[in-house]
Amino acid sequence: MAMSVGEISDDAPMSEINVIPLVDIMLVLLIIFLITVPVVLETVNLKLPDVPFEPTTTKPENVNISVRSADTDGDGQPNADSASCEVYWGRTPVDSRQLLERGQKKLEDLIEKIGGVQNITEENFPEVHIRGDVNTPYQCIGGVIYTMQYAGFQKIGFISEPAPGSATLGRL
Repeated sequence: MAMSVGEISDDAPMSEINVIPLVDIMLVLLIIFLITVPVVLETVNLKLPDVPFEPTTTKPENVNISVRSADTDGDGQPNADSASCEVYWGRTPVDSRQLLERGQKKLEDLIEKIGGVQNITEENFPEVHIRGDVNTPYQCIGGVIYTMQYAGFQKIGFISEPAPGSATLGRL
């Protein structure tokens, strides 16, 4: 609301800006942000949608790694609360140093076999397929991921067992 003080004739234009519409818009935007920000920041427990998995193409040069918690109590079953991990390259148990050395050796052999780094393509570059036990702590699987990335592998995937009646069974 602009007020005119003084002896200015009614015909003279006002040189002051009417800020009322601007303040109204700003208040409306403030209310909108006050309502929406807490909704956006709130975490909600939810079940993510089940998506059909895509079968991977198994190539002989792919690396298959299995990870599980160590059997610390001797009952033949991995312990979920165990901080130590068992990592297998194929069926051979390896530690983190051996895992890194085997990964680097695998890539060096591939580069030598195909005739140099310039010949590497997405189709001939091996992938790492990790099979992780459901009770394995994340630190075990995360360590394997980090080690294989450090060795030079670019594609790392997880192998899982499809649930009974999953979407891929209907495609057959």
